[in-house]
Amino acid sequence: MTRLVSVPPAAQLAPLIHNYSEAAAAKRRQLALGLAVAAAVLLVSAVGAEVQPVTLWNKIGNFTSYFDRLLKLDNGARVWTDPYEWFWGLARWSRLLGETLLIAYVATITGAVGAFVAAAPASRNLMRHASVRFAVRRCLEFCRTVPDIVFALIFVAAFGLGALPGILAVALHTTGTLGKLFTEVVENIDMGPVEGVASTGGSGLAQVRFAVTPQVLSNLVSYALLRFEINVRGATVIGFVGAGGIGQDLIVAIRKFYYSDVSAMLLMIIATVMIIDMISARLRHRLLAMENPQ
Repeated sequence: MTRLVSVPPAAQLAPLIHNYSEAAAAKRRQLALGLAVAAAVLLVSAVGAEVQPVTLWNKIGNFTSYFDRLLKLDNGARVWTDPYEWFWGLARWSRLLGETLLIAYVATITGAVGAFVAAAPASRNLMRHASVRFAVRRCLEFCRTVPDIVFALIFVAAFGLGALPGILAVALHTTGTLGKLFTEVVENIDMGPVEGVASTGGSGLAQVRFAVTPQVLSNLVSYALLRFEINVRGATVIGFVGAGGIGQDLIVAIRKFYYSDVSAMLLMIIATVMIIDMISARLRHRLLAMENPQ
């Protein structure tokens, strides 16, 4: 089927083309101005932070050569030529990696429960007292603003080396981060069911249990799964300060220049995180599909 498109006369078309050209030129000028401002801000920031491109250029070879050393055994051979020598500490590293996963798991569950408890009093649509909202929100901000490695240093000094300081550090940071996300989810719920439970004389806890939780549960679980992926990496890093897990052995290998050990542990961590990412991504997609069926 053929359709004819009418073309206005040149006298009518010329002003339209002119206006379009002016609008396009204005957008290009705005884009150029924005890029120029961004470049100027970047330059000023680099000067203020004493970033020296010359040093980066001169030392870039050290960066690449380090990765080359990671792929060599002590005898100079490539790591893949002798897997038994490369993964000589597989049993110990696997146990420490399992400890890292347990730290991340326990911390994620603990932090998610804390964030769920804090979400209702931090939400504008559920908590009418501004002072309570203010106090809860500031506590959540404190938990997520302080880096988890700083919490780990504090808890290691208080409780000693081991998994407990790592769990507490990651759990506190998780509470703050998930608390903000959970609060935003709760603030966007349909208030009809909440008002219905309240009209029957239901308490605040009953409103959260029967009207709020069913609406947000899938989103909360999805966020918790995403946070678990992040916490696996975080639990590895806090091991650098003695908070348990494979990070303790990894930092020792880095400091003592055991290059093949570093690459073996990094490979194990990367493979584990990739597997967790794929599994949790599938679970999150299923949860979202259950919440929004087509």
